[in-house]
Amino acid sequence: MAVIKTNSEQTRLLARLMRAEAESEGDLGMLMVGNVGVNRVLGNCLDFNNIRSIQDMVFQSPGGFEATQKGYFYQRARDADIRLARRSINGERTWPASNALWFFRPTGGCPPTWYNQQNTGRFKSHCFFSPTAADCPRVYG
Repeated sequence: MAVIKTNSEQTRLLARLMRAEAESEGDLGMLMVGNVGVNRVLGNCLDFNNIRSIQDMVFQSPGGFEATQKGYFYQRARDADIRLARRSINGERTWPASNALWFFRPTGGCPPTWYNQQNTGRFKSHCFFSPTAADCPRVYG
């Protein structure tokens, strides 16, 4: 059952974001990007207050995703990517992105915090950062 409200158009949008941000990191890396996106919609906290849809989340400015500024993002969603997006929308969470609101690809090691959120780990090139349960309880629900 979906943990956020969506429709097929927004599911495809999430799939495109996941692919554009992490295709080189395989299905698991793409799923983690999906986790961050779903958490931003679900959380209604910190920098993501009033983000109520996947479209709001993807195109949030400031605070959105660099991928939306690249042509690669605007390719059609593939069936495999849509299946991964559905898994995220249905609540499948993968550590270290399980409760994360942020991720990025540093040139070196992961810093201990990012936007005042603790580093929860690294998967391949991306570092993930999660708020506390006190700051964003819905992300932990």
